[in-house]
Amino acid sequence: MDLIIKIIIGLVALIHCYILWLEMFAWTTRGPKAFNKPLAELEKSKVLAANQGLYNGFLAAGLIWTFFISDAHWHTNIALFFLICVAVAGIYGALTVTKKIFFIQAVPALLAMILILIR
Repeated sequence: MDLIIKIIIGLVALIHCYILWLEMFAWTTRGPKAFNKPLAELEKSKVLAANQGLYNGFLAAGLIWTFFISDAHWHTNIALFFLICVAVAGIYGALTVTKKIFFIQAVPALLAMILILIR
């Protein structure tokens, strides 16, 4: 069970590393296709997107940090904290932007949280 939890946490971290890259470095190149928005619209929000990308990077960093915490109690607490942050961000994104965000961002985090809590 612990291996499955670590794999899912790693997947969530990887997703957020991709979101960081997309929002900070590829907003005007890959962004139009990824978000189905015209380039002109994304040009206007480039700085805001980079800021969002930075926050996604912090979420990924927190999740990656959990792989280096040897104390089981602290590992669980830190993992749950960052997974809750990801889930809340995913739920908020689904409510305000597109429902697709719920499945990409929130569902993997919620799955990892459930597995941590039932082990």
